Amino acid sequence: MLRFAHTEFLWGLAFVPLLIILFLMVRRWKRKALAAFGDKEVIRRVIPEVSFSRPVLKFIFFIIAYALLIIGVAGPQIGTKTEDTKTSGADLMILLDVSNSMLSKDFAPNRLENAKLAIDQLISNLKDNRIGIIVFAGEAYVQLPSTTDYSAAKLFLNTINTGIVPVQGTAIGSAIDMGMKSFDFNNGASKVMILMTDGENHEDDAVKAAENAHDKNVAIHVIGFGSPQGSPIPIYENGKEVGFHTDSAGHTVISKLNEDMCKEIATAGHGVYIRATNANSGLGIVMDQVNKMKQKTYSSKQFKDFEERFQFFLAVAFILLVAEFFISGRKSQRLSRLKLFEVKKS
Repeated sequence: MLRFAHTEFLWGLAFVPLLIILFLMVRRWKRKALAAFGDKEVIRRVIPEVSFSRPVLKFIFFIIAYALLIIGVAGPQIGTKTEDTKTSGADLMILLDVSNSMLSKDFAPNRLENAKLAIDQLISNLKDNRIGIIVFAGEAYVQLPSTTDYSAAKLFLNTINTGIVPVQGTAIGSAIDMGMKSFDFNNGASKVMILMTDGENHEDDAVKAAENAHDKNVAIHVIGFGSPQGSPIPIYENGKEVGFHTDSAGHTVISKLNEDMCKEIATAGHGVYIRATNANSGLGIVMDQVNKMKQKTYSSKQFKDFEERFQFFLAVAFILLVAEFFISGRKSQRLSRLKLFEVKKS
């Protein structure tokens, strides 16, 4: 089992592709600048000591060292010993709507970020419950299988955005069906789904899916995000808001909380419905309902001891940085004299 003691440092890996793009742009600019002076072969003869391949090797060493350094600072740890534990709790499956309508700002900064914040707070307060996350828009995907590793759950939660599901739409029924497939019905624990959505279902029969889930003793609680008045759905390009979604007639689309749909799903799933507010997400009320359920004890394996593994990453990063420092930008005169690939004429 691998985990990181300081997951926030892993965001530094986001700079890796940016550094690669910057390097390629600079390299392309240098090529164009040299081409402006004349023929490529002529330039090589004018500056025979300059190597055109070694800067690439130096950069490869640097970028690998940088990535390893970030991983090392994040504190990788490997579980070395497991123990069997008896746990009394429920299996929770979060069904999180990531359709574009969840970007509406009737809940600042938007509906999705408020939902993620609520889930983060829920995870912080969990003790014996297992938690999984399913994201859905036009299709549903398992973002996190059921686990008691709450650190991993938070790490996966941070990666969720509206672009994580390629097909837009709101298929709540598919998300419920996916949740049913993801549960382990052999462990005896109570099963609960927590649906977090604005209720704009356009794809399938979510109420029927909720009824089917209840037939297998799975409760479905619904938390509605949004307002009855609604809000426009912003469009982003390169992280900047550039406008709002419009319909075929050119009118701005207003996304409203569909409370009727949310209530129907909660009723069919024999759960509760709560409309989230800026002050209260409603997850506290849901967890009160979960805690009232008959809790069954089940066995699970948990990692007890973890060993630090940052030393390896930092050591390799240091070696690569030293090697990068000593690689010259000029060709080696000794290697040039060897002429290993020269064909001798008889």
